[in-house]
Amino acid sequence: MPVFETLEELNSAGFVSGPLIGLDPGTKTIGVAASDPARLMAMPVETVRKTKFTADAERLLKLIGERKAAAIVMGLPRNMDGSEGPRAQSVRAFARNLSQKTDLPIVYWDERLSTVAAERELIAADASRAKRAQVIDQMAAVFILQGALDRLRNL
Repeated sequence: MPVFETLEELNSAGFVSGPLIGLDPGTKTIGVAASDPARLMAMPVETVRKTKFTADAERLLKLIGERKAAAIVMGLPRNMDGSEGPRAQSVRAFARNLSQKTDLPIVYWDERLSTVAAERELIAADASRAKRAQVIDQMAAVFILQGALDRLRNL
């Protein structure tokens, strides 16, 4: 399945209804979030510790299959000026490789400041530093996915 640059492109391709999966791929972990079937709310699922691509992809596809997801929203780490650096290129390569293993469409979502927002939320909830470290990637995936869900409702 193709990798889409925007939700508008994905939407115009006529993708099916159902839950969405949000991914926040980092250098060591991949935060995973899922929406409800009505696509109203994003919820944390898991933090996948990165090992080898094949093992990581298998775990992600298992989580995606369990939730009967219709599409994958992939956080794309752009610089504050909108340009793309090495991390964004790494995410693009990850998305291309993942797209070879699934029929689900993948769409990028600008994830600038998602981890910062997740950290603020966890601090406001008085989560300990250890607890924040355990769930920060999942929460960043929630922020990524919720932003995409909110945008989709306005298309």
